[in-house]
Amino acid sequence: MPKPSIGRIVHYVSYGTPGGEYASQCRAAIITEVGDWPEGISEADKHNIAVPVGLAVLNPTGVFFDQGVKQSEGSNAGGTWHWPEREEN
Repeated sequence: MPKPSIGRIVHYVSYGTPGGEYASQCRAAIITEVGDWPEGISEADKHNIAVPVGLAVLNPTGVFFDQGVKQSEGSNAGGTWHWPEREEN
């Protein structure tokens, strides 16, 4: 996995609405800050644990800012981010 860094483009997964009027969707986002490793994490374990990041999320109707967003590869849980999928040619 690449290491998160400021300025990288990622996907933010929106929550959607509880009633289902709006589904959860991936949105383009830019990393604006990279958090610190949790205390007590060894150097050997740092490649297995993602640090929280700050994001500027680009929506069709405006920009949303969030801090402490956790990475979630493959699950697409609302309120998380992941690296963009690569398209096959």
